[in-house]
This record gives sequence, C-alpha cells and structure tokens, in this order.
Amino acid sequence: MDSISEQRLNILRQSIGKVIDSSPSNFMNWLAPILVQAENGKLVCRYTIRKEMTNPYQVLHGGVTAGIIDDLIGATIYTMGLESRFTTVSNYIDYFAPANEGDEVIAETTIIKRGRTIINLQCEVFLPAKNRLIAKGYSNMLSLG
Repeated sequence: MDSISEQRLNILRQSIGKVIDSSPSNFMNWLAPILVQAENGKLVCRYTIRKEMTNPYQVLHGGVTAGIIDDLIGATIYTMGLESRFTTVSNYIDYFAPANEGDEVIAETTIIKRGRTIINLQCEVFLPAKNRLIAKGYSNMLSLG
C-alpha cells in the first residue's frame, strides 16, 4: 500500500496544469493557483495577479503575498503525509519587488528544517517575466498533536 504522502501526491499530481478550485482552503480557492509541481515537501504554483489582489498603487498587496506564502506552506505540510495537523506559529516575509495586475508569479516552497514538533519552511515568490524574486518568506509550523 502507498504511504499517505504518496496517496496525497497522486491526488495533487492529477491537478498539475489546472487551476486549484476545490482545496479544503477557501483562501487557496480564491487565490486560484495553477499547480506546477508537487513533491514530498515541495509545491510550486503559478498565480495570476487580479485587480482584487492589488493595493491602492495597483501592485500586488503585501497581505496577499503573505497569504500566498502562508497558504502554500500549509499545503506543503499536507504533501508530507503527516498524521498530525499543523498550524502557523510564525511568519517572516521580505518583500523585494512589485508585481502588477495581470502579471503571473510563481511560488515555490522548500523545507528548511524538520523537527519533532516544528517544521520550518520557506517560500519564494518570483516574477518569471522579469526573472525577479519579489518576496521570500519563512514559516514555523507547529504540530497540534
């Protein structure tokens, strides 16, 4: 029998190239990412910046950027097939460059360190059209047991 991680990855991989619109995360459904890659401990998604995702300067809102990072990191925990639930206990984000309405950005997660109760992950958000890193965030995810 497949491990829980493999089962979850098989389900996710059926959505590669498609818009995610039936996630248990309503926020992810609102973000409407296109899944690019799914591995154990790694996800890559593409997002199109819509008007409602921008701030008054018509660039990607920092809160939406933080939401992309936090949501994708949470989904990355899902790929690991862990039995316990996890929640974000800290989030640190550096913002480097803007993205405009209509731009496509790519977000990619990586596990930095996995402890017994806390997993530290990072997410980088790129603007591929300009080959530019626009934000990088780190999160500590706590096991709820």
